[in-house]
Amino acid sequence: MTLPPGRSAASVGASPEATDGPAEGCSTRDLTLYFLRLGATGFGGPAALVGRMHADLVVQRRWIRERDYEEGLALSQLAPGPLAAQLAIYLGWVRAGVAGAAATSVAFIAPSFVMVVALAALYVRFGGLSWMQGAFYGVGASVIGLMARSTAALADKTLKRDRLLWGVMSVNALSTAVFAKESMLLVVAGGLLVLTLRERERARGRAREGTTPPSTLLPVPALLVSGLHGAAGGTTLLKVLTYFSTAGLFVFGSGLAIVPFLHGGVVDEAGWLSERQFMDAVAVAMLTPGPVVITVGFIGYLVAGLAGATLAAIGVFVPCFLVVVLAAPHYRRLVASPRVKAFVQGVTSGAVGAVAGSVFVLARRALVDVPTVLIALATLALVVRVKKVPEPAVIALAAALGMALSHFKAS
Repeated sequence: MTLPPGRSAASVGASPEATDGPAEGCSTRDLTLYFLRLGATGFGGPAALVGRMHADLVVQRRWIRERDYEEGLALSQLAPGPLAAQLAIYLGWVRAGVAGAAATSVAFIAPSFVMVVALAALYVRFGGLSWMQGAFYGVGASVIGLMARSTAALADKTLKRDRLLWGVMSVNALSTAVFAKESMLLVVAGGLLVLTLRERERARGRAREGTTPPSTLLPVPALLVSGLHGAAGGTTLLKVLTYFSTAGLFVFGSGLAIVPFLHGGVVDEAGWLSERQFMDAVAVAMLTPGPVVITVGFIGYLVAGLAGATLAAIGVFVPCFLVVVLAAPHYRRLVASPRVKAFVQGVTSGAVGAVAGSVFVLARRALVDVPTVLIALATLALVVRVKKVPEPAVIALAAALGMALSHFKAS
């Protein structure tokens, strides 16, 4: 893929509008290494991860244009599957086609997959990880601060000062916060609302100019399959692949949206895990960097060992990869239309609102007492005042503090 010539690195830090200009040149290797680092060090769930991608790739490095980012965010919200992973796939496709999408997706997912598999192996070996709950006590609170900061930055850069887009975002944020899940219908309705109002504005403008609108058409060995309940058979492995493929195809929005879906299937229907084991799996996903939906790797391992973890990850991520790669070329052609652009703006606003609402939902679960509230506020103050503070250091400090506080409360 031929890359457009970019401007000098000295231009970094210009106004958000400047990011709509030509993207800086970057190789597939550069982008892959970036997503490898993000997958290995990016905490905070979808809100923080999509915010990091915008800050790093659009504003700072200028490898991705603002328009491409917004289109990718909208497509990721419209398509089934985990939001952050889909956006990574789309941005890889923008820069280097299918090869770029494949490289960025593997790089983004692999680090956290390796981590959760390692933790799952320890979990099965020792019958649980008691320290995990203490660490999550602090990490969960700290993550809320990171997510709040990233979401605010994302909203500021994406919505700018457009009151209509802020209104769509606010409605989606409120809905997600109240009902604890993202509404796909509401996101699409936001797109249609912005499309309708923008068309009215354009029609009034044409009427004043006396012009008529142009016509626009929208076109294995036992060791590898052993989980908590011993070696799993072929039937169980097939069920794991089928179930997690269904989750990848029919759950929309952020990776957080998949958690209640998984709970119903893994705990209530299949009975693969107990309530405690499932919550431990979610805790591991929050304690490790990368996409939250990587919890499927931990769950898959507990059910059927390494083979189960691999099949669960394949089931969730491969469908969303195919959807994004197959839809992207047609989507890019359609989005050139002013009408489609207006619809995408509305959907993007809804996506940002859903991400903001998910921060509130997680905050209600993570901020359970005064210490956790103080940890979240301290994290937020730290990342606001110290721009280049390393997130892994903040997470490590919060984990240590959480374990110390849990030990103190238990004694």
